[in-house]
Amino acid sequence: MKRIMLMAALVAAPVAAQDAPVPAGLTVDRVVLLMRHGVRPPTKAPPMPAGTADRPWPAWPVAPGYLTPHGRTAIARVAAYDRARWSAAGLVAKTGCTPVRLVADSDERTIETARAYAGAFQPGCTPVIEHRPQDEPDPLFSPIDEQAVAFDPAAAQAAVLAAAGPGGIAGEEARVRPLLTRLDTILCGKPQAGCGIGGEPSGLAPARPGKRPKLSGALDRASTAAQILLLEYAEGKPMTDVGWGRATPADIAALAELHALEFRLLARPAYVARANLSLLAPLIADSLTKPNGARVTMISGHDTNVAAMGGLLDLHWQVPGLSRDDPSPGGAIVFERLRDAAGKGYVRALFRSQSIAQIRNLTPLTAGATPYVAVLAIPGCSARGIAGLCTAEAFAARLSQKP
Repeated sequence: MKRIMLMAALVAAPVAAQDAPVPAGLTVDRVVLLMRHGVRPPTKAPPMPAGTADRPWPAWPVAPGYLTPHGRTAIARVAAYDRARWSAAGLVAKTGCTPVRLVADSDERTIETARAYAGAFQPGCTPVIEHRPQDEPDPLFSPIDEQAVAFDPAAAQAAVLAAAGPGGIAGEEARVRPLLTRLDTILCGKPQAGCGIGGEPSGLAPARPGKRPKLSGALDRASTAAQILLLEYAEGKPMTDVGWGRATPADIAALAELHALEFRLLARPAYVARANLSLLAPLIADSLTKPNGARVTMISGHDTNVAAMGGLLDLHWQVPGLSRDDPSPGGAIVFERLRDAAGKGYVRALFRSQSIAQIRNLTPLTAGATPYVAVLAIPGCSARGIAGLCTAEAFAARLSQKP
């Protein structure tokens, strides 16, 4: 009965959002989504080194790093919403199979996120997902790690330290010390020798050829632990299993700052972001401009990809239940190509995501429960007198800019 009710709610017609209307005189004729995969377990078992917590970590229903059934349903919810929104805008038909290009990284969670999205975006149609064989590294999504782009680790280190500001990594740790203390309380219950993440000073790991910058110490481990708690909560686990019953929804939202901080330092700096998007950025540009291209292109990637795009274009968002600029499960930076009556092209950016509570509760997206949709002003653009709206030419230039 519970499964029947779940599926009935899933196919309930979503309602298009009214909080991001298309500017007057323009119509949407092409969309590209750069999207994070849905809810997954930690990517390793056990998820963190021994001694991080004083109790065993909660069990998950799938293998480490795989998309969960709960995550699949949440993705389907937002995909149906996207179809309703864009059909209302005249981009796609309300029903039937519409050309959608699906590009996914080679992890199970990214492939299955694309599959879940396609199944709800165009029910009954056969999706074609472009991806490498599962678990075969794909330079499209990880060009630095796969050495598919020229990358100077020393320049990257300098960019990270510049993002940290005059106080450096130590200053960032001091700023979030209350969060680290609260996180240790959740992990360990009470202060215990050898338990928790806050005891090791934070730093920037030594630069390695062909590798992205990496934090070390408390900030590195805190980002991972905070993300695990967020995923436990978003998965809909009983609160007794979210941080062993020691974490509240307010804790989850506050501790998300630790995850966002890691991305602000490691993924958003222009030098790193440009390298990380060296292959994805041209794909996005091509998808927006190619004659007779798909009206909708969905790219199923990772939080690192989304954060890098935020850094490259200086875009900012805040999903309810998360910290500023933290990429949510199933959240996407959306690029809409717009046309005026004369055929001139423009591009605007949005962030679209369910709130964390909506993901947790698998909330049907209705007029009273729309997802978070925010127009993201692209700095330096003000076409038609609209702050943040780019001409197509200006957007292409921004996307290809050098750091």
